[in-house]
Amino acid sequence: MAEPTQYEELARQLSAIGAVKRDLGRILPSDCPSGSVAVLTLLGRHGDMRMSKLAELLAVDMSVTSRHVAHVADRGWIERCPDPTDKRSRILRLTDPGRDRLDELSRRAAGLLAERLSDWTDDDVGRLIHLMTRLRESFGDCRSAPRLPQAVSAAESVAHQTTRTPA
Repeated sequence: MAEPTQYEELARQLSAIGAVKRDLGRILPSDCPSGSVAVLTLLGRHGDMRMSKLAELLAVDMSVTSRHVAHVADRGWIERCPDPTDKRSRILRLTDPGRDRLDELSRRAAGLLAERLSDWTDDDVGRLIHLMTRLRESFGDCRSAPRLPQAVSAAESVAHQTTRTPA
């Protein structure tokens, strides 16, 4: 097990990830704020879903989710179809223009990462991906985890940034 000072440094480094997320946010087109990117990304990754499921995945309340969904629907990037099992509900679905927008956003993010990490080896990038995946898996569903006072600020900083840009 690592020393407490190592965990303290890890918490500081995780807080600093916000700078990386902000740089990724700066490359977003003006008509596609980070909340819209999150909606497109989650629909692209998980497929069609109800707004309640999207709110759960975004870890925000329904009013915030509704605003994000309205923004992307107004631009034709998603459609809201009647749910065949419950006519009061809607199923959110990416449209072809939405998939095109998501592809563009992915290219932009990958391009920025490739530029900033150009001096990293393929093994370094692979190791980072592996370790970040392992870190996320260690936390499981962060929305339902008990809150520890000493870890709240770092965890909230990372979680807050995570819902704002493509994952």
